[in-house]
Amino acid sequence: MLIENIRMAFQAIKANRMRSFLTMLGIIIGIGSVIIIVSIGDTMRLVIEDAYNFYGITQVYVEIDEDKVTDIRDSDYYTLDELDQIRSRFDDEIAHMSPDISAKSEVIAGRASLNVNFTGVDYNYPDVVKVVIKQGRFLNEEDVLGRRKNAVLDEEGAKKLFGTENAVGRTFRTTIRGYTDVYTVVGVYARETNWLYALAEGITKDEGYAYIPWSLLTYPNDRVMSCYLHAKEGVDMQDFTKRLVAYIARTKNRQPEDFYVFLADEESKELDGIMAAFSAAMGCIAAISLLVGGIGIMNIMMVSVTERTREIGVRKALGARTGDILLQFLIESAILSAFGGTIGVLFASGILRAAGILIHQQVVIRPAAVILSVSFAAAVGAFFGMYPALKAAREDPIEALRYE
Repeated sequence: MLIENIRMAFQAIKANRMRSFLTMLGIIIGIGSVIIIVSIGDTMRLVIEDAYNFYGITQVYVEIDEDKVTDIRDSDYYTLDELDQIRSRFDDEIAHMSPDISAKSEVIAGRASLNVNFTGVDYNYPDVVKVVIKQGRFLNEEDVLGRRKNAVLDEEGAKKLFGTENAVGRTFRTTIRGYTDVYTVVGVYARETNWLYALAEGITKDEGYAYIPWSLLTYPNDRVMSCYLHAKEGVDMQDFTKRLVAYIARTKNRQPEDFYVFLADEESKELDGIMAAFSAAMGCIAAISLLVGGIGIMNIMMVSVTERTREIGVRKALGARTGDILLQFLIESAILSAFGGTIGVLFASGILRAAGILIHQQVVIRPAAVILSVSFAAAVGAFFGMYPALKAAREDPIEALRYE
C-alpha cells in the first residue's frame, strides 16, 4: 500500500508539473537560504582558523595599555637587554621572540619603484610561521646580530622591481627610519595568505612585502613598545601569559592590569564562538522561509483535495480506509517538500562552489546541515499537509461521489 501511495503521489505531481514546481519554490528558496547562510558561517570560521594557524596560534603581545595608563614612562618601553632577560627567564616555553616592529617605505631598483612593507623578524621566524622560500635563503643569525642590510622579498614584489622571481643577489635602495641604504635580496618567498586576512591588513597588489633583521628597525635607540613572542606547542597559554605579564610588571614597577595583552589563542576562540552563534542565528532566521513554503504546500494541497474529491469518493467506495486516504495526501506533501529540499541543496551547493572558485577559498558545506535541512523540509511538508490530508480522509464517500 505504501508503494502504491508513493506511485500515486508521483502521478499527481507529474500531472500538475508547473503547479508542483511553484509549490516547491518556497521550499527551494528556504532550504537554499539555510544552507548558504550556515555554509558562509562555517567557511568564515575556517578562514579565521586558518589565518590564526598560519600566523601562529601561540602569539602573545604584551605592552603598556595607553588607554588605562596616563603616565607613560621611558621604562615602559622594552630595551633589547630586557627582551633577552624575558627570553632567558621563559626559555623552556618560548619558541620565537623578537621586537614587534615594522616599517613601510618606497623601494627603488633601477627605474622601478614599489612601496614595500618591511617586517623585522629574528632568524628563527620560519620555525613558528610558515615561510615558503622559492629562491635563496631566509635570514640567518649573522644577519640579525650584524645588522646586515639583507632582505627576503615576496615573489610579486620581486617581479615588479626586477622583472623576475629569481632576484637573489639583486639590490635596491630605500629609506627606513630616516636612514637611506642599499639592501641585498638574499631570498624570495611565496607570500601565502587568505582573502580575509588580506582584507583586514588592507593588502593591495600594488605593494610588496619583505622580511629584514629586526635589529635594523630598532636602530639607533634599540627600544620597542611591545614584547612579541610565540610560545612553544603544548604550553598552557593562559598560565604562561599570566606568569609572563606578572614578571614584566615586576621588572617595570607596574601592576599586571596596566598592560594590554593580546593572546591569539584566546581571540581565535572568541571569534569562533561569535561566528558559530551568528551562523546559528542567521540559519534560524532563514528557516522561517521554510514555514512560508509550508503554508504554500498546504494551500496547494487544499486545492488538490477539492479537485480530487470524486477520486477520494471512488477509492473509499472500493474499500480504501480513512488511514489510506490520509497517508496518500501526507506522502504527496512530503514528497513535494523533499523534492524541493533536494533542488534547494543542489542550488545552494552550486552557488557556494562558484563563489569559492571566484574568491579562491575552500567552501565548507557540512553534510549534517544538508541532511537536517532536507529532513526538516520533509517534516514541514508533512506537517502542513496534515490538515488537507485529514480533510480528504474525512470526506463522506456518498457526498464525494456526487461532487462535480
